[in-house]
Amino acid sequence: MSNTSGAGAESLMEMGSGLFGCSHYRRRCKIRAPCCDEIFDCRHCHNESKVVCSFLWFYIDIKITTFGISSNTTATAECYCSWAFKIGETQNESNSIHNLEQNSLEVDPLSRHDVPRHEVKRVICSLCHTEQDVQQKCIQCGVCMGKYFCSKCNFFDDDVLKDQYHCDKCGICRTGGEENFFHCNKCGCCYSRLMKDSHICVERAMHHNCPVCFEYLFDTTKDMSVLPCGHTIHLQCVKEMERHFRYTFHLNLCFQVASMPMPEMYENKMVWILCNDCGEMCEVNFHIVAHKCVKCNSYNTRRTRGGPASCSSRIEMVR
Repeated sequence: MSNTSGAGAESLMEMGSGLFGCSHYRRRCKIRAPCCDEIFDCRHCHNESKVVCSFLWFYIDIKITTFGISSNTTATAECYCSWAFKIGETQNESNSIHNLEQNSLEVDPLSRHDVPRHEVKRVICSLCHTEQDVQQKCIQCGVCMGKYFCSKCNFFDDDVLKDQYHCDKCGICRTGGEENFFHCNKCGCCYSRLMKDSHICVERAMHHNCPVCFEYLFDTTKDMSVLPCGHTIHLQCVKEMERHFRYTFHLNLCFQVASMPMPEMYENKMVWILCNDCGEMCEVNFHIVAHKCVKCNSYNTRRTRGGPASCSSRIEMVR
């Protein structure tokens, strides 16, 4: 009797496994988005479908200006999009548009209309189509809706080869095996244990957009790379930069500043900078290449017109 029961449980665990899901996850349920009450395969499918047009039009307007097209009508924009596809430039650019629209920090979260994953309350079984509260096993047919299930993230995935685990400090599920990663409290994210004693801490290191594709890095599903300076970037974006010979400057910025002494007349010149990573405002020695934040050692800074007491809205971006 117990053997029969065990075989039945195993059957429900495997029934339909790998046959349902989307391009992001293999799973046997769909979610009802709490923000719009619509049904999607996963939160990424939702986010990709809710396109914010404001940035798209801004982007198109720039391209229209660049290509010398005079009209700003919808027909002109559609004409440009069609033309761009034909000349083969839009495949990468459309991905950048999408990433910028959906995940950019500059876009208001309400306008981005991302699914608040922790607020998902209802799921729909892909086998029997029964809608129910979030749980691993369907209340109607008993099928396992995801071999990996996290009740904190309301997350399902049948592909357990990813070695998913939930990080309480990150507040989300990650892949790669909990035993292989540690959470850095200063960086605010998980890193490989191989980097535990050697990585350079950058405050909230992943809480920003990828500098190449502009996708928000903290909860990206793509592989990441940590640069020697401590900043993060998509691994694929690094490879693309390397392929196009645009990699050296980004990796060696720290070394370029150190190896390029300023002329004597600028040796004692001081400037005020604002760090885009930690928000610190500090006074540093002027350098023509870049300026390092004294608090977090980041070169992601910009010059200001004065110190904290005289800070104004007029700022210069450090190139």
